[in-house]
Amino acid sequence: MISKFLHLAFEKYRWFSPVRYGVASLNSRLNPDDIDYDALLRFYEERDTLCVTARTDRDFFLIFPSKPDDPLYTGGVTWVTSVTCASKASWRAAHLEQVTELMRLVRSPFAFSSMDDDIEHKTRRWVPHEKGGQRHVSTVRDYSQGLAGLFWRNFYGPPFIRLFGERLTSLSPEYRQPLGDDLVLVQPYVLPTEAGTEAGAARERELIAHLGPECFYDHTHHVPPTRCPVLDHLTEPLH
Repeated sequence: MISKFLHLAFEKYRWFSPVRYGVASLNSRLNPDDIDYDALLRFYEERDTLCVTARTDRDFFLIFPSKPDDPLYTGGVTWVTSVTCASKASWRAAHLEQVTELMRLVRSPFAFSSMDDDIEHKTRRWVPHEKGGQRHVSTVRDYSQGLAGLFWRNFYGPPFIRLFGERLTSLSPEYRQPLGDDLVLVQPYVLPTEAGTEAGAARERELIAHLGPECFYDHTHHVPPTRCPVLDHLTEPLH
């Protein structure tokens, strides 16, 4: 599966020209004109994690599957690029196709896309440390515990389609787009740069109220979701 993912990223999607790879340090080099896929696969098999970047850190992806001792559903694939790409309608259309294809490849029931600051604000918070000072914690550890909020693009698979039920199907087509039989996109606003604005936040609250606030983290009172999806099978491991 990792081999197929790499070929999709660099041959079909052409996200960026890969130059460096690793984890904490990115000292290993790649020739973007002759990508050594075997080297990337060997690194992943040895470390169970892989980060590949372009010449700069503007474009990169990180693959981090759940380890045997980790909680379930904590692995993932992160793809980062410049927010200016999303200003083009053609890029946004391609982004939809690419995310849905990857979700089906790894059998993931949930994915989201937004700006870094918006993701950080909704998925992490500072709390007092028992030894003094503060520590950074997750609002929800993973999607099995519910949802951290609404982002620019929210891709929901069968467990979340069942969770929302009629509330999802009755959402205005302006904000809901079926992506085949097994995935639905919920998008509060056209551009990711609208996240964090007064209008964007108001639209998120409106859609959360419609879908069911009990399914989402309450950032005002710091209350976790009280309704969570029923995950009837594990996502397929990355390999």
